[in-house]
Amino acid sequence: MIDIMPVEVTIVKHPVAAESLTHLRDENTSNQFFRAELRRLSLVVVAEATRNLPTITTRVRTPLAETDGTALASRPVLVPILRAGLGMLPAAMELLPDADIAVVGVQRDEKTHMPSEYVAKLPARLDGRTCLVLDPMLATGGSLAHACKILADRGAPQPLTIACVLAAPEGIEFLRSTGMNLHIVTASVDSHLNEHAFIVPGLGDAGDRQFGPPQ
Repeated sequence: MIDIMPVEVTIVKHPVAAESLTHLRDENTSNQFFRAELRRLSLVVVAEATRNLPTITTRVRTPLAETDGTALASRPVLVPILRAGLGMLPAAMELLPDADIAVVGVQRDEKTHMPSEYVAKLPARLDGRTCLVLDPMLATGGSLAHACKILADRGAPQPLTIACVLAAPEGIEFLRSTGMNLHIVTASVDSHLNEHAFIVPGLGDAGDRQFGPPQ
């Protein structure tokens, strides 16, 4: 029997995020503009996703006096899910320049929609390291569940935080069913998945719209 852990969902409410998401949804947006808008939106989403990072108090000297300051308690680990998650990485690196970067490659079978891992480059242990998973689309939830289990098995503290652009209700419910303790931060929870497991209204395939379709 699986103990169902809480899955918190935070929807980012910000005018910049709303405008940027509109550009991403537009079918006429070019690959170049799509990448730029994904980075812009990711700045807002990642800022919200890292709101509760553990911190410590430090001392700093200004030109006038000494005062208290703040530092992150540990270096976070950014985990983009290949390939679409790469588009969120520059914004996350800008906000967390000292973060380590790990990658997980999970592809979805187009017929079964089941995840298949093809690469996982991560530290052997992640105890005490806050992990932020980056993936623009939470559709079925299979790929993200697979990636989060890898992190949890290596000792990553929970709740694990997932930063995404869009989420489908079906994917959120699937993640709830895994029993993992997760926090999803997204710009929107859309209506549903279609018969091809695409988010509706969505924005299409986030990987193809960034990098072009596979040859």
